[in-house]
Amino acid sequence: MENTDKIKDGVITHSVLHKANTRGHANHGWLESYHTFSFANYHNSERTNFGVLRVLNDDRVSQGMGFGKHPHDNMEIISIPLEGDLEHQDSMGNTTVIKEGDIQVMSAGTGIFHSEYNKNKDQLVKFLQIWIYPNQKNVTPRYDQVTLNLKDRHNKLQQILSPNAEDEGVWVHQDAWFHIGKFDKDFSTSYQLKKPGNGIYAFVLKGDFTIGNIALNERDGLGIWDTDTISIAANSADAEILLMEVPMKL
Repeated sequence: MENTDKIKDGVITHSVLHKANTRGHANHGWLESYHTFSFANYHNSERTNFGVLRVLNDDRVSQGMGFGKHPHDNMEIISIPLEGDLEHQDSMGNTTVIKEGDIQVMSAGTGIFHSEYNKNKDQLVKFLQIWIYPNQKNVTPRYDQVTLNLKDRHNKLQQILSPNAEDEGVWVHQDAWFHIGKFDKDFSTSYQLKKPGNGIYAFVLKGDFTIGNIALNERDGLGIWDTDTISIAANSADAEILLMEVPMKL
């Protein structure tokens, strides 16, 4: 991705488009998962990461089912619930439930074990699990979650993650910033990248968007680099998008 041009006249040249129907797919009965990047049995040599963004899994877990205790290390793991209630337990002694509007982060660092289950017996749980490489290894493991006001993302970009513990949302060991916006039809805005050299990966949660000159539909992903700003326009009502600004160098 060694390029120098930037977005000119709204035309994006340095980008990668991942249409929803090109993602990896696994159906284990109790778990249905779509993988934007290579994960588990899905391997695509052209889709291993976007900068430090390593995993973007779009998961649905059946009633009362879930992931048993399993290990992680040296990864920042972010969970974003979209529907239902997800129960979390870990080797640090945390037992919590996260739901829509919550953001959860674990710094795996020197190593943790955790499990995730659908707390409800009568409805699916839908959530995104995102992994990003940290900027330092073997940190002390930690857990955090916050509940955000969903009204604060109506026709604006609500920050949900940053490198700074004092900022809105959760924080991670990386120069990364995540935002979610939920827009009325025909609403448009722009996003200014926080750090030179970072790229941005947009993932459509609901509806239709145009970023620059590229049309996006539900669950499409678009990575852009070598730019300092992007334009975003919603083409449908209640359109919702996740923006992930991340360093491009591992």
